[in-house]
Amino acid sequence: MGGQRRGRKSPTSESPLAQSPQDWALAVARAAAADAGGVDPELLGDFLDRLAAPGREHRWDRHTNAIFVALGARAAEQGVVLRALVDLYLSAAWRAWPLLPAVASADATAVRAAGHRVLRACDDVVAALAEGYAAARRAVVRREEALRREFVDDLLAGTADPASLLVRAQSYGLQLAGEHAVLLARTVVAFQEASPLLTEVAAAVTAPLGAFEALITTRDGELVIVLPALPAPTLDATLAAARRALTSGDRREEKVWLALGRSHPGPSGVARSFAEARDALALAERLQLSEPVVKAEDLLVYQVLLRDRAALCDLIDTVLTPLRQARGGAEPLLETLEAYFDTGGNTTRTARLLHLSVRAVTYRLDRIAALTGLRLGNPSHRYTLHTAVLGARALGWPRDNEFLAESRQGSRANYRR
Repeated sequence: MGGQRRGRKSPTSESPLAQSPQDWALAVARAAAADAGGVDPELLGDFLDRLAAPGREHRWDRHTNAIFVALGARAAEQGVVLRALVDLYLSAAWRAWPLLPAVASADATAVRAAGHRVLRACDDVVAALAEGYAAARRAVVRREEALRREFVDDLLAGTADPASLLVRAQSYGLQLAGEHAVLLARTVVAFQEASPLLTEVAAAVTAPLGAFEALITTRDGELVIVLPALPAPTLDATLAAARRALTSGDRREEKVWLALGRSHPGPSGVARSFAEARDALALAERLQLSEPVVKAEDLLVYQVLLRDRAALCDLIDTVLTPLRQARGGAEPLLETLEAYFDTGGNTTRTARLLHLSVRAVTYRLDRIAALTGLRLGNPSHRYTLHTAVLGARALGWPRDNEFLAESRQGSRANYRR
């Protein structure tokens, strides 16, 4: 970092610095600050006075160390990069060297002592500066992380002042006045805010977004991605990129559930979409859906059914409980009904989907009619059966009969209140 290599003019005995000894420290500080890109020369503290002090040692103690640690922290708080801070001190050292009283003398021993003093001071000072700078940067990062976490919690909870959220969101590249949707991801292993996986997902999602901005964070061990309202092709590409990032490499065999809430406007819209994504995620797990990304809008029929759980439980009890009398229990017949409705009432496709013969499927449908008293050829009966099957899957019946009982009791208690 020498002056000759940088094209900086070194002070000589004929320079103004040498001609005004009483002002040399101030002049050197200003010149070094200019070398470092215009940083504050006061960040040098009493460094130059210590270089000029007589004697071989430079009287370094804990108090001195704390002074330069504090100066390093101040530089970090002012936004000065560490390279520029080190440049400031080293530039000050080589500029001050020919102006030091010991160097100006003809005593070789004094010159050697001055050299020892300057080199050791530079070593100790730069180490202390770096320590203070790093500590301040860590404090800034922690403070920024705390502010970001507070913003995310307020945004997803939907209880904060909307005007405040609009202003704070701009710091994270979000324009909350528009519509946003929340993509939620859950795996067996909880997501951590500092996980490298978040960096991978962010890089994967950013590529298809182009000029759009997304907020990627975690909440209660789940991955949360706040997306702006996107054109369908861009949204599909973004969802596919997120899934690839979550299922690549060593995570290929891990189960990943992804759910997307609907787009809603304003700060409260993010909280609403987040709640929808959570509900969709819970339903997707209970229904054992196989779609790569479950969309809340595709599950609205289940939300309608679940709004009156007591009535839904009564419907399941009345319509589907007789299926338990069948050999093998209710589950095979329920699977047959589900496949039959998914294929639009086509027995051939139902048989192919279940890996059964058409005759076996026909037998099961006849058995269902005999046990329930409901015929699939009757539109009213068919609608009742379909609604009961959807409700059973939403509530986990017959696998989770205890959950069904709790849902019924909780719904009736809420109804009485």
